[in-house]
Amino acid sequence: MVQSQLKQDLPRGDELPFSDGLPVDNELHILVPNLLSFILGFLWSERLDWFFGINMGIYYATGVNPRVPIVPDAFLSFGVERLKASGLRNSYVVWEEKGVVPSFVLEVVSKTPGGEYDEKMVKYAQLGALYYLIYNPTFWQRDRREPFEVYRLIDGEYQRQLGEPFWMSEIGLGIGRGVGTHQGLQREWLYWYDEQGNRLESPEDIAIAERQQRELAQQEASRLQEMLERYRQQFGDLPQ
Repeated sequence: MVQSQLKQDLPRGDELPFSDGLPVDNELHILVPNLLSFILGFLWSERLDWFFGINMGIYYATGVNPRVPIVPDAFLSFGVERLKASGLRNSYVVWEEKGVVPSFVLEVVSKTPGGEYDEKMVKYAQLGALYYLIYNPTFWQRDRREPFEVYRLIDGEYQRQLGEPFWMSEIGLGIGRGVGTHQGLQREWLYWYDEQGNRLESPEDIAIAERQQRELAQQEASRLQEMLERYRQQFGDLPQ
C-alpha cells in the first residue's frame, strides 16, 4: 500500500525539468562521455536493452525530493528500452523505467568543484548505482586525489576499488584510461575494456589504424618500386 501510494504521488516525467540548469564549464564533460557512448553504440548496435545518458537529469524516489534530479556527466543502465516508445528521453525517471537505476555513473571533475567526492557520492549511493567513477585528469593534485577513482557500492556505501583498467563483472565491461583520437583530438580519454584488459576501440581509432596500415602498405610498395627502378637502370630489365 505504501509503495502504491508513493508511486501515485510521484510526478510524471513530462512534468519534470530536463536538467538542473547548470552550465557545463569544461569541454571534457561532453567529449569524454560522448566517446564512451560512441563506442557502445558501435559495439551494441543490435542490442536494445541498454541506455547511456549524458548530462541528463535522473529523477529517483530514494532522495530527499523526487522532483530534484541528480545530473551525472554520464550513466549506463541495463534492462531498459534503448529508445522509449514515445521517442527520445528528456530525462531518466526511475519510476518510469521499471525501477531500474543506473549500474554505472561517471563524473568528470572541472575547475569548479562539484561535490564529486562527497555530496554526489552520497546521492549516488541513495540512488543505488553499483559503480561510480570519478575522472579527474586536470585537477587531481588540487583535490589531493587520484586522476582515476572507481567506487563500488557495498552495503549502501561506496568503497574504492583498485586496478586499471577496472573490470566491472556485473556490467560485462572494464573502464580505464588510454591515449587515442576523438573528433580529431589526440589525448588521454576514457575507454571501455574487455575482461582480458584489451581496449575496445572507437570507430575513429579503427579508421585511423586502417588508414595508417594502408599508408604503410603504399610506402612499402613505393619502396619496392624504387628498388626495381634502380635495378633496371643498373642491370636492365629483369629476365623473363
